[in-house]
Formats: sequence, structure tokens, C-alpha cells
Amino acid sequence: MNQSQVAVSTSIASPAGVSPLALRGAAAVLGSVLVAVCAHVSVPLLFTPVPLTLQTFAVLLLGLTLGPGTAFAALTLYLIEGAAGLPVFSPHGPGGILQLMGPTGGYLLSYPFAAALAGFLAQRMRATFTTYALAAAAGSVVILALGASWFAIAHQSLGTALNLAVWPFLPGDTLKVCASAAAALGFFKLRNRFRGPSGELNDTAGV
Repeated sequence: MNQSQVAVSTSIASPAGVSPLALRGAAAVLGSVLVAVCAHVSVPLLFTPVPLTLQTFAVLLLGLTLGPGTAFAALTLYLIEGAAGLPVFSPHGPGGILQLMGPTGGYLLSYPFAAALAGFLAQRMRATFTTYALAAAAGSVVILALGASWFAIAHQSLGTALNLAVWPFLPGDTLKVCASAAAALGFFKLRNRFRGPSGELNDTAGV
């Protein structure tokens, strides 16, 4: 496990009288809120039913910063909120269960697994921008693969799915991968600064 995320778990448990489980639960709730906010930063595209959103950035960032377990819980909670009818999905869709069953359903359902994979890989590599970007890229591949597969099986052929649901989004997803890696490193550096001298150990790990 990478030292920066070990330290996060340690610092999460520090407030007196508050259990680590409760704090991880709070982190999962706040993570689901972040994804919901990013989902509403959405731009519809005329040639595809898949809009441009910041959701992928939020999903990858949660994986890198919360670790696989808490990130998976946060994204599962997000899907439950959306399925229950809360306005957490992109506004360019019907909302609720219908959005999960629509052309973007594969992307949505991939989020817990993509975040967990990014977190799992990040914990097992030295914390640098490159390793975080690689972990985030793996999560992004999961999102694109499951999203395109769902699109192809439920709605279109594989070739059409790639043209409408993968290739146009690769440049933007590359930027989101880099942004999530940079944001995660910035988060850990800021946390270490507030922790004082005890955080210096994590800076030696590249954070």
C-alpha cells in the first residue's frame, strides 16, 4: 500500500471519539456528492447520446484519494441515489432507472469498478504523477470498455459504439486522467502540509 494513502487512513481516524468507519462513511457520502456535482457540468453533443461531463474526473480522483474500498462505496452510493430518482446524473438524460438502462448506462455502472481499480493500483505503486496517471488510465479504460460494450449490446453495433462512445472522448479522457493524477498529488501534499513534520515521510514517497 502506498504511504500517502496509509497516512490518509491514519489521519482519518485521528479525531477523538469518531470511529474510522463513520469517517469513511462520511467520505463516501461526500464523494458521491462530488460526482453528482461534476455530472451537472455537462455538454451535450449532437452526434452522440453520450454527453461530455466531468464525472470521469471525479470517479478517478475518488479512486486515487479514497482507496478502493471507500471509492467503491462512494460510487455505489451515487448509483443508488440516481436510481432512487435523486438529480445526481447528467441533466441530459431521463434520470433515475431509465438513465441507468439508457445508452450511457454502461458508463454509470462501470464507475464503482473503475474507481476501485484506480485506487487498488495507486496503493501498490510509488506515489508519483506518472504512477497515479497510469492507475487513473486503467480506471478510464474500464469506463470506456464497459460503456462501449453496453452501448453496442443494447443499442448499436460495436463499430458504431466505438465511433459514438469511445473515439470522440479519448482526448478529453486523457486530460481527465492527467487532471485527476495532479489533483490527487496536490491533495496529499496539502494534507501533509497540515499534518506538519509527520507528513514528511509521505513526501519522500513522491507525494
